[in-house]
Amino acid sequence: MRFSKPVINIILSKILLLVGALAIPAMAQAATGGFDVEAATRAYIDTLQGDELEKSNSYFEGGYWLILWGAVVAFLVDFFLLKSRLSSSFRAWAERKVKRTWAVTWLTSIPYLVASFLLTLPWVIYTDFFREKQYDLMSQSFGEWAGEQAIGLLITLFIFPLLIMAIFSVIRRAPKTWWIWGTGVISIFLFIGLLLGPVFISPLFNEYTEMEPGPMRDRLVAMAAEHDVPTEHIYVFNQSKQHKRISANVSGIGPSIRISLNDNLLERTDPEEVAAVMGHELGHYVLGHTWRSIFIIGLIMAVGLFLVARIAPRLIARYGEKWGVRDMTDPAALPLFGLLLTVYFLAATPALNTLIRVNESDADLFGLNAAKEPDGFAKVAMRLSEYRKIEPGEIEEMLFFDHPSGATRVRMAMEWKAKNSENPVIVKPGALEKE
Repeated sequence: MRFSKPVINIILSKILLLVGALAIPAMAQAATGGFDVEAATRAYIDTLQGDELEKSNSYFEGGYWLILWGAVVAFLVDFFLLKSRLSSSFRAWAERKVKRTWAVTWLTSIPYLVASFLLTLPWVIYTDFFREKQYDLMSQSFGEWAGEQAIGLLITLFIFPLLIMAIFSVIRRAPKTWWIWGTGVISIFLFIGLLLGPVFISPLFNEYTEMEPGPMRDRLVAMAAEHDVPTEHIYVFNQSKQHKRISANVSGIGPSIRISLNDNLLERTDPEEVAAVMGHELGHYVLGHTWRSIFIIGLIMAVGLFLVARIAPRLIARYGEKWGVRDMTDPAALPLFGLLLTVYFLAATPALNTLIRVNESDADLFGLNAAKEPDGFAKVAMRLSEYRKIEPGEIEEMLFFDHPSGATRVRMAMEWKAKNSENPVIVKPGALEKE
C-alpha cells in the first residue's frame, strides 16, 4: 500500500521537501480558538513510549544499513558471475541450444536470473523472513514464505527474459542511442505491469473478495464517487496471512482499476481510520500519481541506462576478454549492466525516496480533505510506527524515508484540524492496541 511501499523521484523534489520542512515549525505554532497544533501533535506522538518506541526505532534504523549491504550483496553477486565467466558460459550454452540472436539473449537470461536468485537467497532469507520474525512482523511459516518466493521467481522468469531480450535488441539496432529507446521499452513494460498486475499477479499471492455491503462500503463508494473514481469493484484481500501491516490501494489502469483493502485494515482499525486511509489512496488516483510515477521512473531509468551506455563499453574494452564478454550486444554482459545499475540506484536512493515521499504527502493532504478525519489519520500514522521510526530528524527523513514520518503526518493532520474544524479540541488518544 502506498500509505504504508513503488515508486521514485527528481532531485528538484528535495528542494520542495526542504522548503516544506522549514515551514513546519512556524505552522506548528498556529492555534485556532485555543487549539495548539504542537500540543495536539505531541499528544499522539507521546503515546509511543518505552519498549515499543525502542523496537520501532531499532527496526527502521537497522534498515538504513540494509540499503547499503543489500547493494553490496547485489554488486558482489554480479561481479562473481562476471569474473568467474559464468555469465559467458550461460551465453555459450544458449548458443549451442538456439541459433537466432534474440533467442540466445532470451535463453542466456534465464540461468543468469536463477543464479542471481540462488546466490542472493541467504541474504533475502535473513532480511525478508528471519528479521521480520524477529520483530514480530511476519505471520507466515518458512515454508509458506518460501512458496511465495518460488512464485515470485517464476513470474520473474516469465517477464524479465522478455524485457532483457527487448533491451538487447535495441542495443543491436541503435548502438549509440539505445539507452533512449531502452527507456521507452522499460516504460512500456511498466505500463503493462500496472495494467495486468492487479488482475493476474496479485491474486497469485492473496485471495480477493468483493467487500460486503454495509455502512463502511457505502462511505467508500460515496467518497470515490465524489472524486469520479470507479467503484465497480471494491475488494478485501487476506494479507493477514503474511503480516500485520495495514494496507490499501487503488490499483490498475483503465478496465483493471479497482479499490482494494487488506483485512488488517478492516480488523485492526476504526471506521474513521479506514476512511482516512482510503481518502489517501483515492488521492493517488485523482492526482495522477500512476502516470507521474511512470514518467519519473522513465527519467531515472534514462539516466541509469545513459551511464551504462557510457561506462560499460570502456570496461568491456579493458576487461572483456578476461570476462568472456565480446561487446555490448553480448548477453554475457548482463552482470556488468546489473552491477553498474546497482551502484547508480544506491547513489540515487535519496532522490528516489523523495519522489515517493512527495507523492505520499500530496495524497495525505488530499485524503484529509476527502475523508475529513484528521484524528483517524493521526491514529493510522501512529499504527505504522510498528515498522517506521515515528520521529526522525529532518536530514534523516529526507535521506531514508520514502513516506512522510509518523510525526510529519500527525502534525499535518492537526494543522488541517486547526484550519478546517469548528471548535477543534485536543484528543488524548492513549496507547493504540496492537494485535
